[in-house]
Amino acid sequence: MSDDYYYYEPAAGHGLPHDPLNAIIGPRPIGWIATQDSKGQRNLAPYSFFNCFNYRPPIIGFASSGYKDSLRNILETGEFVWNLTTRPLAEQMNETSATLPHGEDEFVRAGLTPLAGKQVKAPRVAESPVNFECRLSQHWQLTSADGEPTDTWLVLGEVVAVHIDRRLLEQGIYQTAKAQPVLRAGGPSAYYSISDEQRFDLVRPDAIPAKS
Repeated sequence: MSDDYYYYEPAAGHGLPHDPLNAIIGPRPIGWIATQDSKGQRNLAPYSFFNCFNYRPPIIGFASSGYKDSLRNILETGEFVWNLTTRPLAEQMNETSATLPHGEDEFVRAGLTPLAGKQVKAPRVAESPVNFECRLSQHWQLTSADGEPTDTWLVLGEVVAVHIDRRLLEQGIYQTAKAQPVLRAGGPSAYYSISDEQRFDLVRPDAIPAKS
């Protein structure tokens, strides 16, 4: 095996100061998930394992390491809201990652304004320029290849309502960099932002006809 590559088998540990997995699969969008329980108690938490998985219907999802309040609330109510994390909101997003006693409100801790959803009861973050109101479509506990359950749950939700700040639309086209999204990287503290200077365009090639 070439010494040019660092090799490890995850089951035996990585042997590095910090697990490189989430640095390699990155930078990743942040799942800033707002929920509330059946009694109306709010919760807001960021999840670094998050992405979009389907166009029609639009489906997004995140993974919760541990059976946390967000997961509990979603399974109880069937609803959640994803909120875009932007550079001006990064510090407040980070505040909502703190482990608080059950019943304490992350909106209050971070100085954020909850707004009622139009299609779901879960709150939106008013300061965020994009919100997706979602209804739970699927969830399951992840397992290893050997079928052993892990302490992580995957949650998928159908986006049933979208809110976009009009300033991010130019001739009807959403301007990704203008929103100043914050992306999670590796290590205990690394985040990234993007800019139009880093943009490049690729046109998908036409389908190649099958040989007769």
